[in-house]
Amino acid sequence: MSVGSRSWSLPADRDRVTLAAALALVLFLGAWATLHYGWFHHKQIEDTPVYEHYGDAMAQGQVPYRDFSVEYPPGALPAFVLPALGNEGNFHAFRRAFEAEMWACGAAMLLAIAAALGSLGTGTARLHGTLALAALSPLLLGSVVLSRYDLWPAALTAAALAALLARRLRLGHGLLGVGIAAKFWPGVMLPLAFAYVWKTRGRREALVCLGVLAAVVVAIVAPFVALAPHGVWNSVVRQTTRPLQVESLGAALLIASHHVFGTGVRMVSSHGSQNLGGTAANVAGAAQTIVQALALLGIWILFTRRPASRYDLVRFGAAAVVAFIALGKVLSPQFLIWPIPLVPLVQRWSTRLLFVASLVLTQAWFPHRYWPYALHFNETTSWLVLARDAVLLGLLGALLAPSWRTWDGERRAKASELLRSSGSSTSRS
Repeated sequence: MSVGSRSWSLPADRDRVTLAAALALVLFLGAWATLHYGWFHHKQIEDTPVYEHYGDAMAQGQVPYRDFSVEYPPGALPAFVLPALGNEGNFHAFRRAFEAEMWACGAAMLLAIAAALGSLGTGTARLHGTLALAALSPLLLGSVVLSRYDLWPAALTAAALAALLARRLRLGHGLLGVGIAAKFWPGVMLPLAFAYVWKTRGRREALVCLGVLAAVVVAIVAPFVALAPHGVWNSVVRQTTRPLQVESLGAALLIASHHVFGTGVRMVSSHGSQNLGGTAANVAGAAQTIVQALALLGIWILFTRRPASRYDLVRFGAAAVVAFIALGKVLSPQFLIWPIPLVPLVQRWSTRLLFVASLVLTQAWFPHRYWPYALHFNETTSWLVLARDAVLLGLLGALLAPSWRTWDGERRAKASELLRSSGSSTSRS
């Protein structure tokens, strides 16, 4: 075992991380309970009825994609069927069970974040601060976390990252494969994880890890492809051909132009969301897709050109996820759950402040002011949406900014990792 992998597993460090994780779980429980009262409880926009439909159908023996259409990939199905078992036809019981399931996913995510912080050798103050931010993030974002299943892939991504940072590389890739099968977005971290293993353990181990990930994804997806190839394909097409959604950056800019210059905009409801129709919206959607792809490619290439660093794996992973969110032609409020396992780990005040701002700005208009915006392009809400999208772009820039512009804690973290790596190399020689 290397010096780096031993450094946080000593009894004192283990106790310190355990205590911080326990306090974060208490804080998360309080935040979760608060979401059921007052401002948070009113005017909720829920996906839970859709999930209940899926869960009830599976509990009654129907096969997803064959006997009924499913919008989500096969790895999402456990999140729907488990709350339905024993609760078929009872929406209120299903909702309670689903919320309990999502709380458990959030708790697992926090434990994984704590393990990741331990592997990074984070100091006590930052350990508690990072976990507190992650625990309070659902409260900052609002009630959308109660009725979306996104904490399931977020927990899987957090666990995958924790395993990678602890040098459990094959386990990390396997968990990342489960996350990809649950929702595609964790896949933006795959090139980074693959490159990290290649640089630290060599090509052979990188290919083995990639094989583990591929085997996990195939094991989850292949049975449904065999049973209902057309159903699975239709689910993929539905997700990849969505139009420009009203909350995306391109739509927010078009709606701002409508208010300032009087240009025309038209809402079209399809694919389970409210979108913009017309030539300008189609062009903006295509342009965003291209920019998104180029940004991700640039992040992956930039990471491969840097020395292997666990801290950079975290930072560039966060940047890839934020780029996928900020530059996509669909930007639903629950997408803000995705960066929770990643962005708080980055030791930069700028990224944390921008992350908090993005969550608060989302809650400022969703769900309470969503329908006036989506249906009538309410001007006040339009500027809030545009401000949130601009903050996400700022967050992406802050994550990719050179280290000399940032908090000294990052430089100390990277220096500490270099010292651990040097010590590990000396011990092996």
